[in-house]
Amino acid sequence: MNIYLIQARANRLANRRLLAAVATLSDADFHAPRTSFFPSLALTLNHVLNVDHYYLAALEGDVAMRSIWASYAPAQTATELAARQDVSDERLIAFCTGLKPGDDEGIVAFDRGAGIEAGPREPVGRVLAHLFMHQTHHRGQAHAMLASTSVKPPQLDDFILLGDDKHRVADMAGLGWAEPV
Repeated sequence: MNIYLIQARANRLANRRLLAAVATLSDADFHAPRTSFFPSLALTLNHVLNVDHYYLAALEGDVAMRSIWASYAPAQTATELAARQDVSDERLIAFCTGLKPGDDEGIVAFDRGAGIEAGPREPVGRVLAHLFMHQTHHRGQAHAMLASTSVKPPQLDDFILLGDDKHRVADMAGLGWAEPV
């Protein structure tokens, strides 16, 4: 069982469901000030995507990770953001699909601004755990912000357990996926 692939696919499904709900908002509601760490849905969800790009670059060994981070152009609409998040999520799934036993112990080098040589080093498994936690953390914030709109926040936590499969049939079908993951 590739637990990282299971988490990457659950991540994809949760993002897809949340961003579909957010996409029903007007652009004004997407950018409206709200109480959270980042003060709008747009800022929160763009932050998630920018961090994804940075960590995926690091996981893939792209030494330009810092410039990828710094050059991020925020999506202006929820629809644009959803399309870009889809691409990022598929990239993460592809990375996790390619993992073989023991690859999670490989070392990822980071550039935190002083160059890759001076940056921290972390095992792949810890980087992935952090990335999934980061996504979940900020999706929760976006979910709470969505509750202050006219759009009902969607269910986001029924994507991993086999017994919850009835709750994700439409989502899985929409992506052309079949159980088990």
